[in-house]
Order: sequence, then structure tokens, then C-alpha cells
Amino acid sequence: MNALEIKHLSKSFPGFALKDISFTLPCGCIMGMIGENGAGKSTTLRLILDILHKDAGQVTILGQDNAQHMERIKEDLGVVPDEIGLPGVLTPVQIGNIMRHTFARWNDTLYNQYLERFALPSGKSFKVFSKGMRMKLGIAIALSHHPKLLLLDEATSGLDPVVRDELLDIFNDFTRDPSHAILISSHIVSDLEKICDYVVFLHKGRLLLCEEKDRLISEYGIISCQKERLSSLDSGAVLYTKTTAYGASAILRRDAVPAGLTASPINLEDLFLSMVKEEG
Repeated sequence: MNALEIKHLSKSFPGFALKDISFTLPCGCIMGMIGENGAGKSTTLRLILDILHKDAGQVTILGQDNAQHMERIKEDLGVVPDEIGLPGVLTPVQIGNIMRHTFARWNDTLYNQYLERFALPSGKSFKVFSKGMRMKLGIAIALSHHPKLLLLDEATSGLDPVVRDELLDIFNDFTRDPSHAILISSHIVSDLEKICDYVVFLHKGRLLLCEEKDRLISEYGIISCQKERLSSLDSGAVLYTKTTAYGASAILRRDAVPAGLTASPINLEDLFLSMVKEEG
């Protein structure tokens, strides 16, 4: 069974539209959603959660339609939005008491372990927490009721590199269970490259690609050449070209690299930026 299936999802607002988005997240996998601010990442997550009502398309979560069964599905979802909206006067202990009556599978012991692991002061009010501390508390809550699917919107934002690496380890551990999966959006592309099995590129409300990360990185490379040689490249294999006063470069499929040229490795950030520039 797939953790998440999105088919032809669309939503229009004044000045912005999410257009015909389709992708599938298998169980046991982590999918990274990459896109600039305003690309549609948060809109997609809100449509998945049925917070926004779609104009068209279908969202299936763990085999169930989200519009019809969200009350049942929410027990299996761990959600961390980009802004953690909790009452400022409450402490983590008080928040845990509320969550105990919110989720049927809430685990106090696990929650307290995460508070300790993240060095969160259990007796201090949420309003005095830094952005990073708020995000860590949101992640602790999301993980403490035994969800099957994590939906994370900029979950590593505001955290120092050491804590980010610790979270990536936690996410990897989570998906060792073959019934679990994660959809995570982030502008820190290097984080996604470390942990993701699949990547989704969004740009201006459009899906540029959805692909296995390892296949994507192994299939494309970057070459440097003389400007005149760009015209001889297979246009169907080229994602992006750039010319300067000193020469030219191109990102293209490795199987289409001309004889005499060598393709250097490319990372997800380079690939995304090249596709965004190509789209305009």
C-alpha cells in the first residue's frame, strides 16, 4: 500500500494556482518536496490535510480518501507545520496532558523522552521558546502518538546543524518500519538530499518532476565546453545551458554526453535551480 497518492490536484487563489499535481509516496520511504517560497509546498500539504478544499483531484492517505475519512486518518498522521501554533501560556507538560486526550495512541513516556532528547524545558511557557525550540516541540508531539505518515513543512528550519542532523537520524529511524513514510518540504536542499528516497520539484504551482533521488543524481551530470558546442548537444537530453565570456556549461543526461567530454556530478540544488531557470 502507498502512504500517499495525489492525482491531478488543483487549487486556485487570486494570483496563484496549484495546477494538476500528481505523485505517489510508497510506504517505507521519505519524499522531499523542493520549491522556492510561493511554489505551492504549503498549499499542497494543506490540501492533503483537507484544511483547504481542492478544486479538483484526489488525495488518498494510507488507502483512504482524505475528504471522506480525515477524522479516522488523523490518528495515523504526525503533522509539523512551518509555524507551531500552540497557546503561549502552556508548558510542554500541560501540552502533553492535552495531547493525551487528543490522540488514542498517545505515549507519555515517548513524549517525555523526546523532551529530554531535545533539551526542552518541560516547565517553561511555550511563548518564551525560540523558533528552533518550538519546531523541536512540534516534532516531539508529532512522533509521540505512533503515526504512520509524517507531514513536515520546513521541519528543519531554525535549527542548528547538529540538531538538524539528529532529526534526520530520527526520520531515518522512523521509516525503517515498512508501514511508515514521510513527506517533508524544506528550502535546505542539502538536508533532503541526505535522507530522501524520492524528490518532488514544485515551481510556481506546477510539478516539474517527481523521481527517485538516486536515479536522478546518477542520470544527470554537468559538462563544460565551448559555446559553439552547445548546439550539437541532444536538446531532448539537456535540462539547462549557461554561457559566459569564458565558455559554456550544460546539465544533461549522462548517456547523451558527447565523446571527449566528461560529466561532473550534480546535486539536487543545482538540478532544481537549473530546471527553475529553464522554466522561467
